[in-house]
Amino acid sequence: QVQLVESGGDLVRAGGSLRLSCAASKITSSIFSFTGVGWYRQAPGKQRELVATITSGGSTNYKDSVKGRFTVSRDNAKNTVYLQMNSLKPEDTGVYYCNIELGSLAYWGQGTQVTVSS
Repeated sequence: QVQLVESGGDLVRAGGSLRLSCAASKITSSIFSFTGVGWYRQAPGKQRELVATITSGGSTNYKDSVKGRFTVSRDNAKNTVYLQMNSLKPEDTGVYYCNIELGSLAYWGQGTQVTVSS
């Protein structure tokens, strides 16, 4: 079964930066390279929301509130997707998850906590 492990979350001050990683295992690089990946976040008391996506071809899309501040990228050789987060704001606080879908199956990691203090 595919496993996703997020890392890189931390406590930072507003205006700071973090780089999150999502490492996929138990999946071949060839399959991973043809898979789109999504980054989601869930703030306390709120629903999980989509933050950014990257397609197999490298096309990206972002939630309006993070455009210009977040950048998603991928390294297929390492089965890893990254989320570079700059100019962080307190409203970016939450648990960040990565997600892939293979056919009808959706896989999630355990999440990594990002806390931005004002």
